[in-house]
Amino acid sequence: MKKPIFALIGAAGYIAPRHLKAMRDVGGTLTAALDPNDSVGILDAYYPEADFFVEFERFDRHLEKLRRNDPDRAARYVSICSPNYLHDAHIRFALRVGADAICEKPVVLNPWNIDILRQIEEETGRKIHTILQLRLHPAIIDLRDLVRASPQDKMFDIELTYVASRGKWYHHSWKGDVKKSGGIATNIGIHFFDMLGFMFGNVERNVVHYRDESKAAGLLEFKQARVRWFLSVDFADIPRAARERGQPTYRSIMMNGQEIEFSDGFTELHTRAYEGILQGDGFGIEENRIAVETVAEIRIQHPKGKVGDYHPYLCEISK
Repeated sequence: MKKPIFALIGAAGYIAPRHLKAMRDVGGTLTAALDPNDSVGILDAYYPEADFFVEFERFDRHLEKLRRNDPDRAARYVSICSPNYLHDAHIRFALRVGADAICEKPVVLNPWNIDILRQIEEETGRKIHTILQLRLHPAIIDLRDLVRASPQDKMFDIELTYVASRGKWYHHSWKGDVKKSGGIATNIGIHFFDMLGFMFGNVERNVVHYRDESKAAGLLEFKQARVRWFLSVDFADIPRAARERGQPTYRSIMMNGQEIEFSDGFTELHTRAYEGILQGDGFGIEENRIAVETVAEIRIQHPKGKVGDYHPYLCEISK
């Protein structure tokens, strides 16, 4: 098997180091990287010899020249770690320069983009691969197997709480702009919604109880689960004991009243995702549809307030 050759869009981003590590772990080479921010010293730890660009047009020209004139250095995969609203355009770019795309979540912000990208896959003969790493976590796989072994009419009761505290910078960045990030549910929740669909099947009911610029909550009914969910980037939403320890993130999933423990085991999941892609066993764009449809609907719904079966954290919110 030939050594895989990668290009990277979004080299200065938060998630880029996980992709760089995965590229190295699978024995790959990084031929070129792009980011409008030139704070990319992380490249020295992995691929100091990679060509680097701050202008998309020059990056585009470079990859096209390699494809035509130096195929041994041409990118076979373009890994996309750019802001959410640019994923669609960067996937199209990857396919049109003759590479497969490897895209972080959310692959796109709206479900109709999936249909168009599938058409471009067919036109170009290239593939779109997505990073759905929670599907590879051993604890999640065990839970999925437990659900599949249960009677088909069994309903699981789930309570999901995820608080990833962020500073004031968050709301001044693209992440705080709903048109660019998709909002809280898309930006920090889509990997959990994908995980829930992976375990419990299609979404049959989607209710939003609360949503503002820093938190959201609602109820999702899957084929085999009722899920009360709460997502936040507000440090004040972390339980007091965890706040007093200075813990910046709180993650909890309760199933039928029992805590599901999967705090560990995350460090190698991107590598496992890349291994699957190279072996022809990755996750394609269609496998993102349930999660993308879910967060798109959450984005446009009018919150119903504290009525019905809502997450207990909403008891602390006055609205």
